[in-house]
Amino acid sequence: MKDCKTLSIRVYGIVQGVGFRPTVSRHADKNHIRGSVCNKGPYVEIWAQGSESELEGFLYDLEHNPPKRSSILKIIESEHVQGEIFVSPDIAICPECKRELFDKNNRRYLHPFINCTCCGPRLTILDSMPYDRVRTSMGEFPMCPECEYEYTHAETRRYDAQPVCCNECGPEVYLIGRDERGRAAITYTRQVIHDGGVAAIKGIGGFHLCCDASNQEAVERLRKLKTRPAKPFAVMMRDMETTERECEITKVQKEVLDGHQKPIILLKRKPNGMVCGAVAPDNPKVGVMLPYAPLQLLIFTYDDDIVMPDCLVMTSGNTSGAPICRDDNDAITELSKMCDVILSHNRMIRIRADDSVMDFFEEKPYMIRRSRGYAPLPFMVSKGFKGEVLAVGGELKNTFCIGKNDLFYQSPYIGDMEDLRTVKALKESITRMETLLETKPTIVACDMHPKYNTTYVAQEIGIPVLQVQHHYAHILSCMAENDYSDPVIGVSFDGTGYGIDATIWGGELLEVTYDGFERLGSIKPFVQIGGDMSAKEGWRIAVSMIYSIYKDKVKAAEVVRQLKLCDKKNCDVQFMMADNKINSITSTSAGRLFDAVSAILNIRKQSSFEGEASTTLEFAAEAYEEKCAVRNSGSKISDVDSIELSNLVYENSDGQLILATDVLVKKIIEETLAGKDAAMLAYFFHEKLSDMIAAGCIQASRNTGIKTIALSGGVYQNQLLLKMSLERLRKLGFKVLIHSLLPPNDGGIALGQAVAAMRHINKLKKGEENNYVCRFTSKSCKD
Repeated sequence: MKDCKTLSIRVYGIVQGVGFRPTVSRHADKNHIRGSVCNKGPYVEIWAQGSESELEGFLYDLEHNPPKRSSILKIIESEHVQGEIFVSPDIAICPECKRELFDKNNRRYLHPFINCTCCGPRLTILDSMPYDRVRTSMGEFPMCPECEYEYTHAETRRYDAQPVCCNECGPEVYLIGRDERGRAAITYTRQVIHDGGVAAIKGIGGFHLCCDASNQEAVERLRKLKTRPAKPFAVMMRDMETTERECEITKVQKEVLDGHQKPIILLKRKPNGMVCGAVAPDNPKVGVMLPYAPLQLLIFTYDDDIVMPDCLVMTSGNTSGAPICRDDNDAITELSKMCDVILSHNRMIRIRADDSVMDFFEEKPYMIRRSRGYAPLPFMVSKGFKGEVLAVGGELKNTFCIGKNDLFYQSPYIGDMEDLRTVKALKESITRMETLLETKPTIVACDMHPKYNTTYVAQEIGIPVLQVQHHYAHILSCMAENDYSDPVIGVSFDGTGYGIDATIWGGELLEVTYDGFERLGSIKPFVQIGGDMSAKEGWRIAVSMIYSIYKDKVKAAEVVRQLKLCDKKNCDVQFMMADNKINSITSTSAGRLFDAVSAILNIRKQSSFEGEASTTLEFAAEAYEEKCAVRNSGSKISDVDSIELSNLVYENSDGQLILATDVLVKKIIEETLAGKDAAMLAYFFHEKLSDMIAAGCIQASRNTGIKTIALSGGVYQNQLLLKMSLERLRKLGFKVLIHSLLPPNDGGIALGQAVAAMRHINKLKKGEENNYVCRFTSKSCKD
């Protein structure tokens, strides 16, 4: 034809495994376009031929009517480059597949692995890119004629759906160690749960341990089996109606809870719900998710006579400290003693993916654990970076990050690196992700702590190592998530981080740029006695602080006695260790400060899991605030004489800003001994600490001229502290950066490490890439 034109188009974004090619085919048919569409790994390439008006209509549909689960970042004319790769996360079952699952007239009726172009496993079954069936663990299952027809014909909703299968040709469920398979295996598992037992169930990214969440005895038994005395369990609820019965939930939370990611969301529990107290002891919230895999839906609803509970504990299937189990050998070794039955299947999991966990703040997601449904969607940093880097992340709540030019791919959650099984999982996952993303990093970033297992992993890789200070990485991660590159004042509050002075940092004020950082100040340093035990036993920190505050053994011992923190023998031992610097180190840990206050107020003297004492302190303060019915009013409601603002922050002899947390702790001790309410004092503590943070930022801004604040670190999972800090800083006119889809805790620092590494290699002269090992120790990184 005379006006016929041919376009070569490249589409970048989440366009693999989301039905993009079938959609392109349909748009082409609609607009009378001839041509082809093909996966090229980093992008989808389209050759389109038609008239100018036909091509305009095609491009419009391509941009404005993409598949439901896709995310187009850019559409450009094709030319040969080695581009970026976008791997789709796993996608929860869609409404159409859910309807078919329970349609007795559908050939996929009750099929545990039903999926289509809009839903199903993606990352967890993927061997390599581009995303095609032969490169997934579904390649082991030849399609039957009916499935193959759907897969190859554009008019079907399973056209080019890589995991497509049915009851005739797909994977099969079975019980490990028993003869039941298929229907019999599902019915047996349902009966075990119904009768109060515990089942291990293989999901999309690993195994779960499951029991009836309304059965106190069953939940307490699971706690004993898993050696998890108090840490909250997640609950999978049958549907939104059940969720609304049990919890308070907003419209925005509903949309995310029932969206295509289906994360665990922390929701406030309603009184008199069916979920028993043992699910989340002394916690006003419960982590709720809806079924996202067809097998999970079948556990709730099946064509047998068993009446199942509508709330099930669904917690990660692993032993303490180990990664989530992903295959039968793992399950037999680690889970067989924790459950009464193991329901597995023969679709292999290539990459583990725990459930994502999020809270909400100001009606926006506030991520606690970023994994299934979100990883490995990249964060984009608009700096024009070039290069490939790896960051191995933190020692706790580990995730790693691969940077490729301006894109930074954060991995699914791995776990705590204290366990060698988790270290092995980290190494395996790095290798697989590097293969998927077709990267060969030239530098690996890690924490500065010399004894972390992540540090050893980085050093074993065989490429140059960049050690990035922990709290600097926290603030960089917040900047990168917000795609912000101007200087900031970073408020980095967490439990533990190795400082450049070989002390423990954790309550820091930093001046931060992509080129480095300067420590501006911290909370008042204290002696942290007891090593690792002090992180679990806040009373030790409290005793140490009391000794430091009163500086008199007799007086300090009397205060310890009155507060009932420990007996005389233990008190004397703590004083002796402090005097002789035995197993003691200088610390500015904000996390340990919270633990100490929790112990002083007799809210929690020790913790059975990380953060138990500090979160219980937060819950007490929030309960007091709610009781006073002044939430978000900005009123001062604590019945304590104010500490003068001028006494909150001062400059020491080294020019460092010091937040006078010792003054605050002394005030709380005095008010406690005077008989004041513990919950009110918990609120007062948050209030005054927020005042100190604001005052510190004011002085830091005067010293640096910087008007932007970034808040990061695990302590900022505390929403009361976050709210109070934001209220004060915004009122003072600061621009404030906070997290949303990246955790503020150590699960997010790999992004900061990766950005530091990328910035570093982009500063080096060409040819010097392999000639350095360095540490960020000040504003400049020394080669």
